[in-house]
Amino acid sequence: MATESLAAPQEATKAAPLTLTPQAIVKVREIMATQDPLPAGLRIGVVGGGCSGFQYSMSFENQAGMMDKVFKFEDLKVFVDATSVMYLNGCTVDYVETLEAAGFKFDNPQVKSTCGCGSSFSV
Repeated sequence: MATESLAAPQEATKAAPLTLTPQAIVKVREIMATQDPLPAGLRIGVVGGGCSGFQYSMSFENQAGMMDKVFKFEDLKVFVDATSVMYLNGCTVDYVETLEAAGFKFDNPQVKSTCGCGSSFSV
């Protein structure tokens, strides 16, 4: 008797294509704790848009999508869609607080140029 199974997102056992700093992990957990219901994890992706062609996106998710790769950073699950994985390879996500601003900062070695405001990039 044959059974049919649906493809489920695979939890990564190899190294993630991106890195989250300890500061970023702490801040994501802090923000997640304020959500109701508590999300299953964080989605990080690359979407078309902005003045340079691409933008980073971050949002909370209640479950992984079928084509997502799932990476664990301590107890934090990070979902990345298959297309974004190639753009995030080698990227470091940090959380930075200065006197002028606070926010998540992406350091991506693949980026060839950014726009003047720093919110979009091209590869």
